[in-house]
Amino acid sequence: MVQRARIAIVAIGLVALTACGEATGAGDTATPTQGGSAASPVTASADPSPQVIEVSPVSPPTVAKTQRRVQIFSGPSDVPVPGGPDRGQGSNVVQLRAMQQADIGTYVADGQGRTLYRFDKDSAKPPKATCAGDCAKTWPPLLISSPGRIYPEGVDPQLVGYVERADGTCQVTIGGWPVYLFAKDTTPGEIRGQGVGGTWFAVAPTGAKTTPLPEVVAVPTATAR
Repeated sequence: MVQRARIAIVAIGLVALTACGEATGAGDTATPTQGGSAASPVTASADPSPQVIEVSPVSPPTVAKTQRRVQIFSGPSDVPVPGGPDRGQGSNVVQLRAMQQADIGTYVADGQGRTLYRFDKDSAKPPKATCAGDCAKTWPPLLISSPGRIYPEGVDPQLVGYVERADGTCQVTIGGWPVYLFAKDTTPGEIRGQGVGGTWFAVAPTGAKTTPLPEVVAVPTATAR
């Protein structure tokens, strides 16, 4: 019985050694070799696997201001924000993004990358939109429905709001200026409306006008006779 118990103890020790890699008990001693000297301790090799770097999660946007039933957040949403159905009143979710263009500098686009414009005949103090009727067909106002949410990226949320139009819809404003799209801009990043009529300009994140496009000066290719 004693012999069987000793075998069982040895077997348990071997299982532990296999599972843990090496003994780590406080009472463990080095096993002498046949020459009587203690065996050199085994040094574990460095783990070649890449280290995982913990990244702090990005804080979700918070409500920076509220205008009636429209909330303006402190930045872009951290989750996809599909807008609600547009029944002529605008979407209930609007995204604004500051963009860069070599010719005009920093301007604001909507969530689809379409350039937003301001109209010199409107006013910012107080906010007032004057483009309506046929004008609004060429320059569709960016509308927000209520209740709604606006997520600005690269735009101070305190400068964002809306103004009620004559038809009862609510148009997004930046720095007090109502903002519009241009019907002839067919792809994201286009600025075909820049400088039209000397009164339409892509809107800057502050609500100011962006830099006019450089004038193209025609150079004659042949000497006039």
